[in-house]
Amino acid sequence: MKNRFSEWRDGLLCSTTRQSQLEGQIKDSKQQLQTVFFKMRPALTLNGFTSHQLRLIQLVIRKHFKDLAYVRVYGDDSSEQKLVVYTDSEDDKDLLLKHLKDEFFEQKERKVKNALGFRQVIDLLSSEKKLLVGHNCFLDIAHIYNKFFGPLPATVEEFVSSVHENFPYIIDTKHLLNVESVIQHLMKKKSTSLSSAFSLLCPQIAFASRSSALASHPFVKVEVQVDEMRSSNWNSGAKHEAGYDAFMTGCVFAQVCRHLDINFQVLSLPTELVNSEKLQKHINLLYLSWNNGDVINLSSRDISSQSFVSHNHIRRYPKIVFSNIVLIWGFPSKLKPGELRECVTKVFGPGSVTSIYYLDKTAAFIQFNKEEFVFDFLVLKETLERNNDPISILHPLSKLLEGGKTGAATYEVYKEICRSSISQVLFADQAQEVGVSLKSEVVESREEVGNQEFHSLGRGTGTQKSNSKISSKLYGPYHHLSSDKVMDALYVAESNIEEKRAITANL
Repeated sequence: MKNRFSEWRDGLLCSTTRQSQLEGQIKDSKQQLQTVFFKMRPALTLNGFTSHQLRLIQLVIRKHFKDLAYVRVYGDDSSEQKLVVYTDSEDDKDLLLKHLKDEFFEQKERKVKNALGFRQVIDLLSSEKKLLVGHNCFLDIAHIYNKFFGPLPATVEEFVSSVHENFPYIIDTKHLLNVESVIQHLMKKKSTSLSSAFSLLCPQIAFASRSSALASHPFVKVEVQVDEMRSSNWNSGAKHEAGYDAFMTGCVFAQVCRHLDINFQVLSLPTELVNSEKLQKHINLLYLSWNNGDVINLSSRDISSQSFVSHNHIRRYPKIVFSNIVLIWGFPSKLKPGELRECVTKVFGPGSVTSIYYLDKTAAFIQFNKEEFVFDFLVLKETLERNNDPISILHPLSKLLEGGKTGAATYEVYKEICRSSISQVLFADQAQEVGVSLKSEVVESREEVGNQEFHSLGRGTGTQKSNSKISSKLYGPYHHLSSDKVMDALYVAESNIEEKRAITANL
């Protein structure tokens, strides 16, 4: 190899023209060495050599040829090519190696950027401090944070601080529609859902006509480019398709600004829109809950006094009271919300259940109108499962307990299950993965409560204090009641209900 490289290099130096040398390439039957130009320099490509032979070539080049450089280059398809390149001087050699090193890192950087994908968009939005516009976007922001910045913080304070640092300007059009009197007048107490707001505030775009009462009002013209693959869905108004939802949100925001007398044509810089007096008071206020109208302020660092702002409005849904909620999971998927409500109200009374929220097809929250019903329900469920008698089988709750896999707990247990990093599609599966010992904990707690009641008759309240900590998490502050008393009370309540129904029927 040393002789062959010497012959090739000497031929380059002795030739009157390098072209004549290139035409007279080194002849070898295996075509392992071929003369080419690389970066405007003569070079030999190395083909068909083993890794051991290539290492020997490197050693020969480094020891005996100061004007030759062994290099590796990578194509766009990640293919690797090895060459020996002739350089005019040490400076030229250093320049070549530096150029190749820079090129290598640029290539790697391009691969990393391609792998990052949409992350580049998020980083750009963050670095440019762009105004983000969303509709009811609190969960969207939480998902963006979780997917592109890191796990959601343990506290609201950390979340608010970190989101505000990355996205200092966020507008929630849901919040705008609910608090601006001008917009409320236009909406006429109609739904503030995205599709409803889009149809009402942007009729020229939504229906491509001027038939709406608002069509005569001045409006902001919105132009958008859509690729051919999506044009059919776009033209038909594909609601809940991500791109179209973003388009509707932008249109709603533009029309809201127009009705607030914000003129886009006179805004020369994007920061002028953010600093607009009419928008400033709404920036970073995100609609937190469709249930009670709470708003979270991402600009504030003091959560306790400023971050949550409640707005007085007519509640469409009952207020959530977490201490009044019982969580049930694993019940038959065929059980509908109406049937679930009927099962419970037959026992606790017609007005006992204020609301039912389904987590999935086999898990739900039941909110009672009284806090003590939570414990009563848990004790009754356990008693029915323990007593396999005719009363238990014919009891109204038997439909809920069908299959023997129904679990129940307080809202605090739900929070503990959700704190786990384990995630399953169905909550029942997640509860089983996270709280394998949950059922035994319930049983042990009930046994200890029973022992506590037995021992407390002769020993005072010493045992009661220690055992109360165990059962309070699952049963709340009502663990001093016995299951028999609860059962008796519930049977009496049920019989009273039947008597009332009979009297009403006779009347």
